[in-house]
Amino acid sequence: MLDTVARRLRLPSASVLVLAGIVLALVPGLPEVEFDPDFVMVLFLPPLLLSGAYFTVWPDFRANLRIILQLAVGAVVLTTLLVGVVTHVFFPALPWAACFALGAIVSPPDAVAARAVLDHLNVPPRIAVLLEGESLINDASGLVLFRFAVAAALTGAFSAEAAAASFVYVSAAGVGIGLALGWICAFVAGRLTDARLTVVWTFLSAWAAYLLADRLHVSGVLSTVACGLVLGRLQHKALSAASRVQALAVWSVVTFVMEALVFVLVGLALRGVLHRFGSDWGIVRTLAPAAVTIFAVMVLARFAWIFPTAYIPRALIPSLRARDPYPPLAVPLVMSWAGMRGVVSLAAALSLPEHFPGRDIILFVTFCVVASDHRRPRTDARSGREDAGGQRVPAPR
Repeated sequence: MLDTVARRLRLPSASVLVLAGIVLALVPGLPEVEFDPDFVMVLFLPPLLLSGAYFTVWPDFRANLRIILQLAVGAVVLTTLLVGVVTHVFFPALPWAACFALGAIVSPPDAVAARAVLDHLNVPPRIAVLLEGESLINDASGLVLFRFAVAAALTGAFSAEAAAASFVYVSAAGVGIGLALGWICAFVAGRLTDARLTVVWTFLSAWAAYLLADRLHVSGVLSTVACGLVLGRLQHKALSAASRVQALAVWSVVTFVMEALVFVLVGLALRGVLHRFGSDWGIVRTLAPAAVTIFAVMVLARFAWIFPTAYIPRALIPSLRARDPYPPLAVPLVMSWAGMRGVVSLAAALSLPEHFPGRDIILFVTFCVVASDHRRPRTDARSGREDAGGQRVPAPR
């Protein structure tokens, strides 16, 4: 029903789900719900991450990998740092690690939210490839930073040098495990003759990639994304046409249900947060301006990263400029404005341990940021059009 309302109002489904979650949090009489943090992360993240990677067009992703990595790593790190500093200004009692945990939660744009908005717009294909490719990898970089910040907040120990070395190790090892599992899972899928078993196997592949990497204390997120990219790359060789059609139908339904369920669960979790804040008016008065400021910093940080990296490297490197000329001003403008946050940020916030310092503040601010962050970038006729059959036709570059 909510999806039907979103379609009639010409809004992304995620926007309506956010509003439904807010309403659910305010309905009197509903019980307060507490979640197992590890269960939330393991249940929701692997299928959502693998589905985004599985349906990525590999040649386009590889051709734009340099820019995707700039966005997925640089923009995420800058946003994490700036949001962490601003959060500490509003909540000086919070440990720095907890502030940076909030920054890591809201720093990566979401693949589901980006795709929901891009489906309604006529943008050049390269912008869509960059935004969707970025949203795959920046989930990984953001969640790796999130894990470091959580560990530092809980243990009280942090070393920048050790964290940088660990970041490289867990990222590289996670990618390696995911690539190996992707080939193994594709090989097994190719030997299955029942389309239903093949679809079930793709789901098991998502959890296997995440859990194995997590068990080895490396990045389960990157492992899942790498596994999904390999499966998507090999699907035409490994899977029959019937299996691919059935997998597309099942995955689209399951990811939609999971996304909706996360918003519902956050709505239920917010009941407890609002109840605990009810007797502390000082925090309540601080939360609204803090959420607005964090949202503004989050948006401006993306502009501050994308515009310089779009023009400065080309100005300094003639060979790069010859191979990839300066983009029109509208391209970095649309990409800067189109960094929507969504279900991954909410799942990460829900995964915080109950005794984590400032958990209620982080959960509330994250929900407010996601609720206000379903933006629709404006494009004109020059950015693209649709043919008579509804297919997108790119504008000349």
